[in-house]
Amino acid sequence: MSQYLESDIAEILDGLGGTARAFSGKTVLLTGGAGFLGRYLAAVFSRLGQREGGAPVKLVILDNLITAAETSARAPEGAGQFVQFNVIEPYAHPEPVDFVIHAAGIASPYYYRKYPLETLEVAIWGTKNMLELARAHEAKLLFFSTSEIYGDPDPRYVPTPESYRGNVSSLGPRACYDESKRVGETLCRVYHEYFGVDCKIVRPFNVYGPGMSERDYRVLPNFASRIRGGKPLHVYGSGAQTRTYCYVTDAVAGFLKVLAEGVPGEVYNIGNDRPEVSVVDLAGRIQAVLGRKVELVRIDYPDAYPPDEPQRRCPDLTKARKHLNFEPRVGLDEGLRRFFGWTEGAYTGA
Repeated sequence: MSQYLESDIAEILDGLGGTARAFSGKTVLLTGGAGFLGRYLAAVFSRLGQREGGAPVKLVILDNLITAAETSARAPEGAGQFVQFNVIEPYAHPEPVDFVIHAAGIASPYYYRKYPLETLEVAIWGTKNMLELARAHEAKLLFFSTSEIYGDPDPRYVPTPESYRGNVSSLGPRACYDESKRVGETLCRVYHEYFGVDCKIVRPFNVYGPGMSERDYRVLPNFASRIRGGKPLHVYGSGAQTRTYCYVTDAVAGFLKVLAEGVPGEVYNIGNDRPEVSVVDLAGRIQAVLGRKVELVRIDYPDAYPPDEPQRRCPDLTKARKHLNFEPRVGLDEGLRRFFGWTEGAYTGA
């Protein structure tokens, strides 16, 4: 089964509107192209040249496939030139590059707990190497940070604006991911201020959709796999922790708007700011969407999953709305319907 829905790709292109022209006939170097978001980005770029009046995008994908054996990741097919490469090493591209999208990283808490050094290296050394590449080619760069850099925010700052400095432990079980992304952001700002690199930063908030690995271990793939296998849903801790969830089509359109139209050196929250739901409420939403009873079982955090998760996470989208005219269009129930419909054919429940 496809790693994404073709209708989703069409929806992203429609959501981009005139922004798509910024990439027409350009060369885009994408790191992490075999990952969940990377595959969507690769598919969008491969379709851009097929639109009326558009010139093909030349796409170069770098990925080291570090979790490939465990998540069934593989090189995207037919989406451009694929190079199996670890971006913690310097990379020199022999031809001109117009855009660099540094989406490589280990975003699943299960995997960054398993690969903490690799998580640090790709967000720090990988980012520095991609900034050097962008500097050499005078290319525009987009760095994928994370909403986790806010840590467990003070309730007075929820929804959380980009100006919030964060409440993060440098020694906590999530620190390899959170702190390395913070350093990556600092590198982007330094390269912009000192070398004039046109770089922008996105902080994604709980993006989900078709293409997420069944072995991703985040909440929605976990729930979908257990439902597929006829098992009760495991809720870690109290289940009262809240999130907002952004369907992948809205997120990808937002990312590309930031790259093409965002202010150089600036950071943007990209996600959905409503509804903010608890994990228990999310299970209830899923039950309503599927039209069948779902059993919940509360368990302690497993050893492989970091326990210090934020109690609330919700973005303030004021800046993205003002600068980019960004507005999420897919509601939670519709997004869940698409995602769980896709998992019926893609997940085994084993």
